[in-house]
Amino acid sequence: MRLERTSFGKRLGTYAPAIALPRQPVVEGRLLRMVGLTLEAEGLRAAMGTRCLVINDDSYHPSQVEAEVMGFSGSKVFLMPVGSLAGIAPGARVVPLADTGRLPMGMSMLGRILDGAGRALDGKGGMKAEDWVPLDGPTINPLNRDPISQPLNVGIRSINGLLTVGRGQRLGLFAGTGVGKSVLLGMMTRFTEAEIIVVGLIGERGREVKEFIEHILGPEGLKRSVVVASPADDAPLMRLRAAMYCTRIAEYFRDKGKNVLLLMDSLTRYAQAQREIALAIGEPPATKGYPPSVFAKLPKLVERAGNGEAGGGSITAFYTVLSEGDDQQDPIADAARGVLDGHIVLSRRLAEEGHYPAIDIEASISRVMPAVVSPQHLSQAQQFKQLWSRYQQSRDLISVGAYVAGGDRDTDLAITLHPKLVHFLRQGLTETDNLAESEARLATIFKPAVAPG
Repeated sequence: MRLERTSFGKRLGTYAPAIALPRQPVVEGRLLRMVGLTLEAEGLRAAMGTRCLVINDDSYHPSQVEAEVMGFSGSKVFLMPVGSLAGIAPGARVVPLADTGRLPMGMSMLGRILDGAGRALDGKGGMKAEDWVPLDGPTINPLNRDPISQPLNVGIRSINGLLTVGRGQRLGLFAGTGVGKSVLLGMMTRFTEAEIIVVGLIGERGREVKEFIEHILGPEGLKRSVVVASPADDAPLMRLRAAMYCTRIAEYFRDKGKNVLLLMDSLTRYAQAQREIALAIGEPPATKGYPPSVFAKLPKLVERAGNGEAGGGSITAFYTVLSEGDDQQDPIADAARGVLDGHIVLSRRLAEEGHYPAIDIEASISRVMPAVVSPQHLSQAQQFKQLWSRYQQSRDLISVGAYVAGGDRDTDLAITLHPKLVHFLRQGLTETDNLAESEARLATIFKPAVAPG
């Protein structure tokens, strides 16, 4: 593919694929109108997913913008723009592009911050593109995938000990706003034993993007990471592409035999971007305003993560899911639970008590934990959860002094061990425990409880 320096590249020294028109004659269209976010063109012959260029030839206001075919009705074709439509007017030419879009890949991406089109946002100059790959990765036969059999150290004691993650697992991080999910992601980025880390910041506020990179991810975390950022003011199509791009980067390194950690914040913003597009082209809403295409795209994105074929690399993925009003029955949260291999729920009550990370152990589960830990470890984790749950059930009685010691043996034990349980669950921002340390700390909690007498 011929490369040329784009106007963006002239400013930052980056390279992007040249926009190439088909060599054979093409059937152009003309822009009829714009309704909301949707462009309607007539006379255009282009398949679904085709990239087009909308060109305004007006000598007073020459401009062009890339758009993608998202649907059609009769002779009308619906397109969704990728960038700003300033300067585009009725009657503009709509020209299909010969190239369906390929994105740069390579080891030089490590330590860089990119947008959904693969362009650098950090001003550090150009990157050496070792490969150019399509946005959609290859489909892996599920029977050829390597099963999850090895635990992964994420550096978080409560997760290592009670919700052990397997290499190649896909987990959801469910939380409302302001309960510490970004901080938890940053801790996992710094502490997780992974060769490559890919971070997708999808639909976040622009201020939070810089704060996450500088204060949460940090220089050490950034060295082995690739960050793809598409803030909330980007076009919905760009946000969709950014989510698919960071997944494609993870797939690229997995195919090179690397163990990759994929962190996407957030899966909900990805779903909301698809909702904006679907509603704009006339798809009817189904569940709380979400069209059916949203629930079809979620598994397509999530299923691309996981282990590769036997002997290859892996993608361990964490997706944050925003629970509106802390409602765990939100349609996106409910759909995500069905396609992921476990979920970690963050509690606002624990966060308000200063308990960090604010993981609700009762509501969280790792579905692959029994396959990657010893029977003794699994038994101790279950006993921990039982005691924690028993204390929470009697919490109100205990706090007002209404509970009488000796009334229930398990509750007595839960009260006795509660300070140790809390100490195990809490962890500082710079504190880390590996798998062996987490398991050893878990075992010491119950040693006094089994003493003779």
